[in-house]
Amino acid sequence: MNRTTTTKPAEVERQWHVVDATGVPVGRLAAQVAQVLRGKHKPTFAYHVDAGDFVIVVNADKALLTGGKGKELLYWHTGWPGGIRNISREDLLEKNPVRLIEKSVWGMLPKGRLGRQIVKKLKVYAGTEHPHAAQNPTPLDVKKVRS
Repeated sequence: MNRTTTTKPAEVERQWHVVDATGVPVGRLAAQVAQVLRGKHKPTFAYHVDAGDFVIVVNADKALLTGGKGKELLYWHTGWPGGIRNISREDLLEKNPVRLIEKSVWGMLPKGRLGRQIVKKLKVYAGTEHPHAAQNPTPLDVKKVRS
């Protein structure tokens, strides 16, 4: 008799992946990283379980903004009266590239308790150095723009 099994949180085996963001569009990078964080690349994927892997993104400052995305504004509110703020994506890429990548990946993950748990497995660094060499991360291939 065949039985359908579902993934249980205790049975999840996590791996570490490293992604080089040099020359990769931010949206394409975020989409592929979000799939790995969520675990959609595994045959044991389940919607209600965090079955994904850890992802390290290096060279976040060398990612690309294609088309008119650089001019688009990102808005937030401080919580104070008159506290609406904004910044363009290209300015954010210059000032804080780590935040831009994190925000882009977060936008592609589920919101709520599961999404907050998943996004903790994302590690983003502006340069090439990262403190996770002991985990022996495997390179994750992300499609680049044809040059």
